[in-house]
Amino acid sequence: MLFVPEELQVHLAFIFFTAIAVYTQNLTGFALALVLLGLVGFTNIVPLEDAINAVTIIAMVNAAIFLYRRRPIKLEASFRPAIHGSLVGYFVGMGILGLVSGSSLGLLRTLLGLSIMGCALLLWRSAKPADTPYGALRFASIGAASGILGGLFSAPGPPLVYAAYRQPWPLKTIQNSLVVCFGIGALLRLVVMGATGQISSQAILLGVESLPVVLLITAIGANRKPPISRKVLQHLVCILLMGSGLGMLF
Repeated sequence: MLFVPEELQVHLAFIFFTAIAVYTQNLTGFALALVLLGLVGFTNIVPLEDAINAVTIIAMVNAAIFLYRRRPIKLEASFRPAIHGSLVGYFVGMGILGLVSGSSLGLLRTLLGLSIMGCALLLWRSAKPADTPYGALRFASIGAASGILGGLFSAPGPPLVYAAYRQPWPLKTIQNSLVVCFGIGALLRLVVMGATGQISSQAILLGVESLPVVLLITAIGANRKPPISRKVLQHLVCILLMGSGLGMLF
């Protein structure tokens, strides 16, 4: 029987989880952090704080490749306030994270699990698009709420995902909008957290060793149409997110 060292098993498992998350991200435009952190939280293969920072690296690279393959990128003007609001929210979220002590990591884990489940429920409800796009103030407020989650967990999905999937836009426009917003947020978080020495060598290693998988899956899948309908895709992602969220709580 082939013996695989335990540490190598951990790294291989993380890369495998990354592959699942990146593929889902390329289909939906948002699920990378939620899926990857949900799987890591469910299995406890690495400390959650290291996984969160590794996700920041992975998300930034994934966004850059995805958008390069999708160029030229055209965003709806009404979505831009969401991006501006999310950047403000990121600073708030990172500020909160800096105030949280190590003894509160259990609380953060619970909040992340609830956020993942909340995203699943909101996405399930968003099957029917709104008649008209949201206004600037509404998008800015939703973006700020997503940014706070992004600053805390590098998982800005729930509020903005619900809002984006409610817009009367093509799926490709929704995907591009979310990837742009989350990619900019990941870059901001990486710069701030790195400059303040809050990213461990373990997190950097996890992020860097996953990049070949990120590059391969994103390069292949960025311009491919989903193999299933938008409605079926939403339901499958909801089930995956709900299971991951529950796994973090129990």
